[in-house]
Amino acid sequence: MDPVIEAIRQELAAHADPEVRKRSGRFFKEEVRCYGIKTATVTSIAKKYWKDVKPREKQEIFALCEELYRSGMLEEAFIVSAWASLLAGRYEPGDIAVFRHWVDTYITNWAACDGLCNHAVGDFIVRHPEHIEELKRWTQSENRWMRRAAAVSLIVPAKRGEFLTEALAIADLLLADTDDMVRKGYGWLLKEASRKHNDEVFSYVMRNRREMPRTALRYAVELMPTELKAEAMKKDW
Repeated sequence: MDPVIEAIRQELAAHADPEVRKRSGRFFKEEVRCYGIKTATVTSIAKKYWKDVKPREKQEIFALCEELYRSGMLEEAFIVSAWASLLAGRYEPGDIAVFRHWVDTYITNWAACDGLCNHAVGDFIVRHPEHIEELKRWTQSENRWMRRAAAVSLIVPAKRGEFLTEALAIADLLLADTDDMVRKGYGWLLKEASRKHNDEVFSYVMRNRREMPRTALRYAVELMPTELKAEAMKKDW
């Protein structure tokens, strides 16, 4: 085991709190393995060890991330998310294969999915927008977390008003998805897109509200003015 990984795991174990671990379970429907550490503490640990990791070659850092993921512990997945995001300036087009592998192999809950995809994968797409087609392919995966990842990877740029056309295309591909985590994911994407493109997202919702699951619909209109929200949510069929 790499000494950095060993040191991280020792520090995580030292901060483990049974009460925090017990509370964490309330946020997930699936079983989640965790030490029981507050997010701020995990973030601090990730930054501390990044100083040791940063000088290494990118592929070596990716290998360390993979070793962390293999533990199946939530906090170690959070450290991967932090480090992967800090590598943004070194991304190359082929790195999408690494992210695809991680999501498909190691992601088992919404927190790990969003932690990696909101920032690292989203930053990658901003730098290499030609790979937006990759996200569209993820919508067809049998893996629910791949499908959620397709949507939540665009959350941050959508919040800034970017990738509206692509966000709506991904929502189209996920529109009738039967998985609640996926529905919430693309509903969240539409909500963030509505910050800068309220009219376009409202029009999209109104065109599709008969097919759109109520969960996704509620998320999508959350930030809209009261009258538009009421119009979208009205049951007239």
